[in-house]
Amino acid sequence: MFPASATFASSHVDSELTTQTVRVLVVDRSAYTRFTLSKSLRQTPGITVAGLAQNGEEALAMIPQVRPHVITLDAQAPHHDGLSTLRTLMVRYPLPVVILSNLNRESTHETVEALTCGAIDFVAKPSARTNVATVIVELIAKIRTAALARVLPATYIEPAHVDAHKPKHPRPLRKQDKVVVIGASLGGPRSLQRLLMSLPAEIPATFVIVQHLQNGFTESLAKQLDDVSPLAIKEAQLGDTLKAGAALLAPGGLHLTLDDNHLIVLNKSNIMNGVRPSVDVTMSSVAHRYGDAAMGVILSGTGTDGVNGAAMIRKFGGRVIVEDEASSTMFELPHSVRQAGQADLVVPIEEMANALIKMINE
Repeated sequence: MFPASATFASSHVDSELTTQTVRVLVVDRSAYTRFTLSKSLRQTPGITVAGLAQNGEEALAMIPQVRPHVITLDAQAPHHDGLSTLRTLMVRYPLPVVILSNLNRESTHETVEALTCGAIDFVAKPSARTNVATVIVELIAKIRTAALARVLPATYIEPAHVDAHKPKHPRPLRKQDKVVVIGASLGGPRSLQRLLMSLPAEIPATFVIVQHLQNGFTESLAKQLDDVSPLAIKEAQLGDTLKAGAALLAPGGLHLTLDDNHLIVLNKSNIMNGVRPSVDVTMSSVAHRYGDAAMGVILSGTGTDGVNGAAMIRKFGGRVIVEDEASSTMFELPHSVRQAGQADLVVPIEEMANALIKMINE
């Protein structure tokens, strides 16, 4: 068994990484990719290659011996494929994982599923058509961020898909219904899944989700969340209306706001807080439109996008719930909101749904 001293809490990782380099286990089916990545990582100050594995089975056997801080994992690795390996890791050795993906349509779905299973982030695999140097720079940055993540053991069963034959019936909003904006960044997909799977379809609220994720991945994320949630969830489109018992996910690369007729507006206006879509942009728009019927939820993430939006919701009489440190993969974003005094309630993700339902019904 992997020793507890190697643990998986961010406080441990932070202190350990101040005295030694980040140890990386590279797992990839391609000998070319293993060679390319390991060569570059070995030349990077503060990072060392703990080991190389060509599939998940090898990786799982190596972990207790090489004791990595971070794992780079091929999404399509054979013999205990990437997703199977990740699920096993989250139970046995919950370590930060950065997925390497080919980023075609099939692997986009697998990559998003990996994020909901607990992977920290992903990068495109280097190939003959990509700028390898650019990919390596991105991977190194994400490895360093991942090394600071809190990855808790998976102590719950991943949700089964909602019965596809059971229709969902979102209804038009009523005056007393709440409009809830959920903001999430790094580590957010897993928290989103755990929250949305526990919310009832009959809840007197509608949900707008802003997850920091690039274009091409939000449609897949919305479909995966819809599969496990009683709510009707889809990627937002221009002109969509808000409905109770439903959730709209902001598309990657577009800010989401509401117009005077309460219809969804998507735009490519200036990047805010280094991101687009921005939690601040959507929360501010909802706060102005819905006043004290607006609510905010801040889940795992880095950065500060959501601090000003939470403040705007509270300024107009709404309330804000924040995920706590113990359950956040990355606590920087929730901590920023709490430190700014804009959190009405701080709860672990496993208590978030009940707390949110109670607040909605008050």
